[in-house]
Amino acid sequence: MKNWKYKSGMKTNKELLLKGIKSLGYTVALMFTAPFTIYEAFKNEEHPLYLPVLILGFILAIAAVGMGFRSIKIIVDAVFGKKSS
Repeated sequence: MKNWKYKSGMKTNKELLLKGIKSLGYTVALMFTAPFTIYEAFKNEEHPLYLPVLILGFILAIAAVGMGFRSIKIIVDAVFGKKSS
């Protein structure tokens, strides 16, 4: 098999890819933390901190979804290059 290279000249931006992978790691952490927090809040409904913990869980869940989209966008930009308008 021949040694061949991409003919289009596009190269992966490694720094941006590393940033995207780090961001994806934070996203995975939020994806586990948010449901756990919400579960713990519902488990302790009679506790005085029920509502603040529940609100924190929902904020973490929304942040996980947002970070997921952001992480995927960063990785796609690193691999395929920025969209030129």
